[in-house]
Amino acid sequence: MAQPSSDHLLNHIGGRWLPSRTGAVRANLNPADTDDVVGEFAESGAEDATSAVDAAAGARGEWDALGPIERAEYLRKAAGLISERRERFAEAITREQGKRLSEGRGEVARSLAILDFTIGEARRINGVTTPAEEPRTIAMTFRRPLGVVGLITPWNFPVAIPMWKVAPALVAGCTAVLKPSPLTPWTSALLVQAFADAGLPDGVLNLVQGDREAGEALVADPRVAGISFTGSLPVGQAINRSGAGRLMRTQLELGGKNALIVLADADLDAAVDAIVHGAFGQSGQRCSATSRVVVDRSVREALLERLVPRVAAMRVGRGDQDWADIGPVVNDERLRACLSAVEGAVAAGARILCGGKEAVLDTPGYFVEPTVLTDVAWDSEIAQEEVFGPVLSVIDCDGYEDAMRISNSVRYGMSGTIFTRDPSLMFQALHDFEAGMLHVNRPGVGAYSHLPHMGAKASQLGAPECSPDVWDFYTDLRSACIRY
Repeated sequence: MAQPSSDHLLNHIGGRWLPSRTGAVRANLNPADTDDVVGEFAESGAEDATSAVDAAAGARGEWDALGPIERAEYLRKAAGLISERRERFAEAITREQGKRLSEGRGEVARSLAILDFTIGEARRINGVTTPAEEPRTIAMTFRRPLGVVGLITPWNFPVAIPMWKVAPALVAGCTAVLKPSPLTPWTSALLVQAFADAGLPDGVLNLVQGDREAGEALVADPRVAGISFTGSLPVGQAINRSGAGRLMRTQLELGGKNALIVLADADLDAAVDAIVHGAFGQSGQRCSATSRVVVDRSVREALLERLVPRVAAMRVGRGDQDWADIGPVVNDERLRACLSAVEGAVAAGARILCGGKEAVLDTPGYFVEPTVLTDVAWDSEIAQEEVFGPVLSVIDCDGYEDAMRISNSVRYGMSGTIFTRDPSLMFQALHDFEAGMLHVNRPGVGAYSHLPHMGAKASQLGAPECSPDVWDFYTDLRSACIRY
């Protein structure tokens, strides 16, 4: 059965597009125009997740037998199809997730870069040879696939994050069940369709649409050897607890509360460019978004004089409107969370320099004005907890040591950024940041497809993604001694 249009999205299990066994469906709304119903998708339950694991378990042996180089050829074919369909992917991202079309195109480009890198890695899933303690003996290590894996992905990067899980899982020899966010089912279906059209054998990659019930069943299935999850800290903790009793492997990328430090000697114009990009790109809905600017008091006013007019001039609009500088947040829950965070910050003594309200457009949607807050106490709630929207807190500091103390004061550690002209402090910051992805004199979001995407502290548990280190999750390391 061919995958239908976005009007009605099914599960993909064992090579077939199937409705959920529950018979339930959920509406998929355009966050920039809630009168636009993108379509309906299957609201799956535990039986659907179990059926997908059945298919993945049944496909394991033949997929493992192919070897990584032959497996990578399926990915190469899929890459060609995704490249041909890149505009369709970008339009789907914009319509169901809300980000600007240029951002959607950028996400597709990054997905292809990740896929290209992973295909090349198929020839480098290496072990080592090492001296033996006995004569006529070879000692070596090699890697074996982990098994069936569950891939649970969020809505903010509905193609890139599934890609950086699916691609290494398949090259490693794992079979997979992808459970995407219920807010972005269409782009996930397009991705799975591309792999199916590339000839991927039935059952190797399965798709289960839905929410919590399907996800919990996937985590609880004893045949699932590992769960790779990107999302909130509470859900990641629940997954880890659920699998701990059977020693299920987890790869958890969780929240972030990221700081960009501006020291007294910084290039303020460059810092403002980076702040605007990091805090308001994709409406601030990134785990690595710049949500705190920690600025030396001596240059605070000079920084704000440059920053606030830039932010106040940003135009809020639909993602398909070329003139829009910032799109909607993804749903009403995000909208209310942003407005509530601003209200709480003001009650705690912060001042709004621009924004702070819901933006009203000619279409009903979830629009938040890009917001800059100042006089924010370093230990206040808005300075410590994720907002995940276009809300930036500006926090004063007194020099490098104070700035780093404030930056590291949160429980998260996704990214850290510093602007300074002092080479000594640049390298000292790399040592002192309690974060996984570090930046100097550049925007604090994103990384290259071949660098580890990872956090520290409560932002990460398990192996990184998007680098050769990813094999530490998707494979088991074995050692062997051979007497001859």
